[in-house]
Amino acid sequence: MKRSISLLLATVLQLAALAVSAQAISKKTDRALRQVRPDDLKAHIQYLADDKLRGRKPGTPGYQLAVEYVTGQLRRFGVQPAGEEGSFTQRVRLRRATVRPGATVTYEPGGGALVLAPAEVHLLPHPELPRARLAPAGLAFAGYGISAPDQGYDDYQNLDVKGKVVVIVRGAPRRFPSTVAAASQDQTLLVQTAARRGAVGVLFASTRPAPVTAATAATVRPLSTTSVLGPDGRVAAARGFISGSGVELTGTLSAAGLQVLLANAATDTARVLSSLRQGTPAPVALRGTLSATWESVYQDVDSYNVVGKIPGSDPVLRNEYVVHSAHLDHLGVGTPVQGDSIYNGAHDNASGVASVLEIARLYAHLRQKPRRSILLVLQTGEELGLLGSAYFAARPTVPKTSLVADVNTDMPTIIAPLLSVVALGAQHSTLARPVAAAARHLGLTVEEDPEPEQNRFIRSDQYSFVAQGIPALHIKYGNRTPDGRNNLAEQVQKWRALTYHKPQDDLTGTFDFEAGRQYVQLNFLIGYLVAQSPERPTWNPNDFFGRRFGVPQPE
Repeated sequence: MKRSISLLLATVLQLAALAVSAQAISKKTDRALRQVRPDDLKAHIQYLADDKLRGRKPGTPGYQLAVEYVTGQLRRFGVQPAGEEGSFTQRVRLRRATVRPGATVTYEPGGGALVLAPAEVHLLPHPELPRARLAPAGLAFAGYGISAPDQGYDDYQNLDVKGKVVVIVRGAPRRFPSTVAAASQDQTLLVQTAARRGAVGVLFASTRPAPVTAATAATVRPLSTTSVLGPDGRVAAARGFISGSGVELTGTLSAAGLQVLLANAATDTARVLSSLRQGTPAPVALRGTLSATWESVYQDVDSYNVVGKIPGSDPVLRNEYVVHSAHLDHLGVGTPVQGDSIYNGAHDNASGVASVLEIARLYAHLRQKPRRSILLVLQTGEELGLLGSAYFAARPTVPKTSLVADVNTDMPTIIAPLLSVVALGAQHSTLARPVAAAARHLGLTVEEDPEPEQNRFIRSDQYSFVAQGIPALHIKYGNRTPDGRNNLAEQVQKWRALTYHKPQDDLTGTFDFEAGRQYVQLNFLIGYLVAQSPERPTWNPNDFFGRRFGVPQPE
């Protein structure tokens, strides 16, 4: 029965794709697709990944060179500025916060026999309060920290956490769909869930004992975080900190520390983890209280999102926008690997930025623009936790309700011929239709994610748009290969081990610019079909992300 339903659904999507393709992909559009040239992609990547940009770290002169380059290219293609005050840029004020040495954490076991060692808890900095204090607060263990009644699961059921510090471990029930499991482990969502139940702190506990050496035993490295400040000086975007939520303390707890807390409550780590692995919540009211005082030091820098606009042709729909996005930043200069310390980021994500620039060029070739307007958004701070996209999606330079979809391009991994693709996130909304139509037109197969354990759906900028209720997707490689072995994911894993987030990600590495050309065509065509459709994309009925985020979040 389930197989019959799947076949019926596939047939319906196939017919829908044919209808969309027949109605919307004109001969003129098809001719425009042929204008993509691999050499143009290579030229963009060559500039953006050059050593003189020093790895495009936000807030550095090298990143500013990248901003100037993409701004110049957009202007050259006839794209209009859509940033702040008539410019191409949106200012993103980044704050790096670090815990000052001397923080104190006190655990009072409250009748238990075991006490936490001083090094078992490490506090994260408070990005708004240079001097922070947590009065003695109770503790509670909330399993994975997930509350998803629509999935038949709630770690907080019958657990009182009001005024307490919540202890959680990272993970999700195995029966959750892969994208739902990934989203359920998002750090910001976990803190938000605890805050809604009145918690004042969240500790993320490890389940694996850390190796102890003489060096680590003698030195505890202060933890740092990066966030975005809004015009009012408060945090506007961060991973795991929500301004005004009531959760003031966040930090990490070692596996040994977790065992101490659970043992004081007459249970143990093995017992609760076994229950969680079986898909059964294991909440525990812990004994004792936790208090803390700590100070944070700040380093603030300005970085920028780049935003360009191509106005639509319909007098009404031109007030709505389809976003083509990619992150412009990378890791800068860091620890040398094989004698090289510049993390050029040629694949990650000069290739994605090059794709968006060539998408802009394609729109420039169209005499008749699509009905909706197009935004080209090159974001900062992705490598710091999707910060630039989170800031833009929450505070866009156009009305938030006018954003109808995001088509994100992040490290398409153009190292082999492109025969099939995965449209991360498209299955949750009507975006699956233009994806199917565009892929069919280009002779590509759409597959299931071959690497669900990578949590790719929440690890790139499209998720910032999803969190604001905007349907979004991210096109990645599928598994098909010309030799029929269909093991591209395995090849990519080997490539990633040698290249990803290393100085070796430069233009001397492996590239298939013909695959890059197809990525540009596919992403353009998806965005174009969305921009042409009389209907704006919607979440599927009863979809997890539609229920969770479907209404745009208040600013």
